[in-house]
Amino acid sequence: MKPFNRCSSGKRICSVLIVATFALTLLNAPGWAQITKKGDPPPLKICLVSGSAEYMSHESLGEFQKFLESHYNVVCSRAFGDDKGSEIPGLEALNHADVMVLFTRRITLAPQQLESVKRFCDSGKGVVGIRTASHAFQNWLEIDKELWGGSYQGHYNADEVATVSIVAKNQAHPVLTGVKPFTTPGKLYKNPNLAADVNLLLEAKNKTNTEPVAWTRARKGGRTVYTSLGVPDDFKDKNFRQMLANAIFWTGHREAAQNIKALKPVTP
Repeated sequence: MKPFNRCSSGKRICSVLIVATFALTLLNAPGWAQITKKGDPPPLKICLVSGSAEYMSHESLGEFQKFLESHYNVVCSRAFGDDKGSEIPGLEALNHADVMVLFTRRITLAPQQLESVKRFCDSGKGVVGIRTASHAFQNWLEIDKELWGGSYQGHYNADEVATVSIVAKNQAHPVLTGVKPFTTPGKLYKNPNLAADVNLLLEAKNKTNTEPVAWTRARKGGRTVYTSLGVPDDFKDKNFRQMLANAIFWTGHREAAQNIKALKPVTP
């Protein structure tokens, strides 16, 4: 009798074995349970890390997850913790993620979990930071400068509508595909001294000041995107959602032709 794994019955058995192995791998990975259709590229695995109560990150990322999974070939896993807490349940999903979306605020993370986050950031995989991610961890405040090249210096004192505009020289960047100028009602963050190697995508102007609000940066072979936007009303704006979705796919190196569907602008 021929060994089963020699595929003696032809390509059909080989295909079954490959699909079965892939399915078991996904099912055994914490937080991942979706299998893609035949012919599709593997789903992009996204770990949503939340813990910014001031800006309702749990609610915003929960709704954003529904948007992503209904429009794109992705699988999302949640790691939701407490604002200014000390741990993030579900963070082990980073071990299997392609992209981390980080939206936490001043969490003093336990050493083992913090090391896991740092290891992911150094791995060359994608990282997208939202608003308070510039001070995501009280015991790693350097993340702002080290990862995104930011220079967070607080925010303006009152909520004030600001107009978000696209930086002209980068209007063709994949992160801006399908994105048009929009407005934000939240306080603008002050970032006066961005690193020289960031690529500025969006600026916002309130009555008296203009601030950078979204940029990209390459680091240790990986891609990062940070936006200081992210108040609850921003997530209701289709342009902001589109920009975030594009950022996730771009940092996950999914701008290739076979993934154009994932980058195509969509209407909710």
